[in-house]
Amino acid sequence: MTEHSDVPIHQIRAAVLRQGGAPLQIEALELAGPRDDEVLVRVVASGICHTDIGFCDDWDGPPVVLGHEGAGVVALVGQGVEEVEPGDHVVLSYQSCGECSACRSGHPTACTSFYEANFGLARLDGSNALQRSGVRGHFFGQSSFATYLLATRRNLVQVPKDLPLDLLAPLGCGFQTGAGTVLNSLAVPKGSSLAVFGTGAVGLAAVMAARLAGAHPLIGVDLNPLRLELALELGATHAIDSQREDVVSRIKEITGSGVDYVLEITGASQLYQAALEVLNPQGTVALIANPGGSASLPGGRKIRGIIQGDSVPQDFIPKMIALYQTGQFPFDRLVKFYDFAEINQAIADARRGDTIKPVLRISP
Repeated sequence: MTEHSDVPIHQIRAAVLRQGGAPLQIEALELAGPRDDEVLVRVVASGICHTDIGFCDDWDGPPVVLGHEGAGVVALVGQGVEEVEPGDHVVLSYQSCGECSACRSGHPTACTSFYEANFGLARLDGSNALQRSGVRGHFFGQSSFATYLLATRRNLVQVPKDLPLDLLAPLGCGFQTGAGTVLNSLAVPKGSSLAVFGTGAVGLAAVMAARLAGAHPLIGVDLNPLRLELALELGATHAIDSQREDVVSRIKEITGSGVDYVLEITGASQLYQAALEVLNPQGTVALIANPGGSASLPGGRKIRGIIQGDSVPQDFIPKMIALYQTGQFPFDRLVKFYDFAEINQAIADARRGDTIKPVLRISP
């Protein structure tokens, strides 16, 4: 479907992925919009998520602009948008249709068009605001590796102007997923035992949230000693180096039996099996790296696929900000900033595990 002829055209710069495994290239593109239901946002910063990195490694489709942890300043609003106005500060999150029964009932992570809205690389009507440049966009309804992006009221959250947008950018996906899994999806009760397999950005957000929930013991599992050290500083009671220790026997030694909850974030088959082996009766394994469904196991045990921590961004992002402001959710300790031109270095650092959460500073 072609773009409407009456929408404005904007000259932007964006990091374009043209081939999996190749460096991103910052190019001049033309962005058509906003339509009546859209908002044009000048991007101040964007987090880099492992979902972005996975696409960079494996992509074999058309040229695309990735990025889905954007934050910026509203530049222009469509005629049908009343929630924000130019100059407002916003954080971007995942997209949803807003019309299906799940969306209407307040559960947008269960949107019947979730895949198309976030991974279809087009609007839900099939149009593409970057069509004039021969590039696909609308990744997670934003494509934030760019100087400007288009969003809608459904994936846009207004935030206070007195907080730095570059710091707030990662709240829209990774931190929301980790913290939301503990506080929303699992609603972990105080005193429950919990293990986090993978203490990257998502896992450490989960550790901080589990500490707030009163989980005990709270066990971090990783193969990176520096991340395990940080997990202990952020609230974990124990840390297990999966390269040096047997995860199953060590967890059973710590707990005397097993744990009530496991967040499996690594996607590693051996750790998935370990999660099942250490799960207490009535316990739950939350699958985040591969959230492909749910199942029941003997003893009332459950496997549950998680998407975005079952978070409604307009509710949960302000909650994370409030917790940060009171010192209870110090996600700033996970962030390292890079200039936009350093995007390939930032991706390489994250891929190696040298940086937990890289954030690109795209414009002042």
